[in-house]
Amino acid sequence: MNENKIPSDKNEELPLAGIVVLDFSQFLAGPSCALRLADLGARVIKVERPDGGDACRSLIVANQTHDGDSALFHTINRNKQSYSADLKNPADLANIKKLLQIADVMIHNFRPGVMQRIGLDYDSVRSINPRLIYGEISGYGDEGPWRDKPGQDLLVQSLSGLAWLSGNANDGPVPAGLSIIDLMTGAHLAQGIMGALLKQARTGAGTRITVSLLESAMDLQFEPFTAFLNSDGRQPVRSTVNHANVHTAAPYGIYQTADGYLALAMTPLDKLGSLIGCATLAEQAKDPASWFDQRDYYKRILADHLSTQDTTHWLSILEPEGIWCAPVQNWPELIKHQGFKTLDVVQTITATSGASMKTTRCPIRIDGKILTCERPAPKLGADNAEIDTLLANSAT
Repeated sequence: MNENKIPSDKNEELPLAGIVVLDFSQFLAGPSCALRLADLGARVIKVERPDGGDACRSLIVANQTHDGDSALFHTINRNKQSYSADLKNPADLANIKKLLQIADVMIHNFRPGVMQRIGLDYDSVRSINPRLIYGEISGYGDEGPWRDKPGQDLLVQSLSGLAWLSGNANDGPVPAGLSIIDLMTGAHLAQGIMGALLKQARTGAGTRITVSLLESAMDLQFEPFTAFLNSDGRQPVRSTVNHANVHTAAPYGIYQTADGYLALAMTPLDKLGSLIGCATLAEQAKDPASWFDQRDYYKRILADHLSTQDTTHWLSILEPEGIWCAPVQNWPELIKHQGFKTLDVVQTITATSGASMKTTRCPIRIDGKILTCERPAPKLGADNAEIDTLLANSAT
């Protein structure tokens, strides 16, 4: 074994070793939370309906499948067990309640009211296991006019105002190019569960942890939204040129060069002008207040100037001077770079059939060691026999 890695079969070395998690959630937000708990050593039992399981099994992106399910499903559900159960079937529900007696954590993202009808709401579950941590995700909370709206990432990006933070001023709303709200919400739930586990260890008491996609979307926007709350109440204006942040002055943005693109973060404009030989910036941009008030004007000048040379040329000037800048890489360029290779971000998961696929590993290191897992997502109901045996033994 590489001494710099902790594989998933070494759970005793991981912080959540011995913790049992029942994951009733589907799609991305809840499963991403359970995935992180599994990465940290928890035994995650994914409870799925017998007919089709998690809907994400058939949510195929980029036309990629793995071992009979969508590749996306394996990405977000690796290193878990699957227990198929029909929660409307009394016998199956009885088994679930037995599992709840021995679990430490449960997670679900059913719409408000569903778990009450099934009999697995927090009060009911607390009567089964008072020390259980009950984690739930909703789209918009369990009350209010949006209570029953679909909790979907793009919809929440749109409702929360986040889509108006990207793109230039003359563009329409521009959503993030990935399910950023789902993943942020999953991370927030994991944070809450970690805190509740500490309370559980200290007091033996359970806790109900609730998060919503909309609240996570607002927390994600806390920096610009706080500025808005303390302003005149008008929507902040995006730059018309090379926009990257609604409240940041020039030169902040991405600029086209003769052969690619260059990202520039916060830096004094007059100093930048001097370094790159742009006399207009060097002479006119001496007042820091103007870097925001006249950012479009300065960005146009900068954009025209940077387009005259290639990215490597500008980096050779700016990086030695400590200017915050970077080339804008695509993924084929990224994976070739030694900086990426050194981080060892990619791992391979292998199905029982022998089929393998590459995906990212857990981004957390424990005592300097990275966490890896070759175990793919489970087949639907693959672990029923083992878990039923566990339940039978616990009953005796």
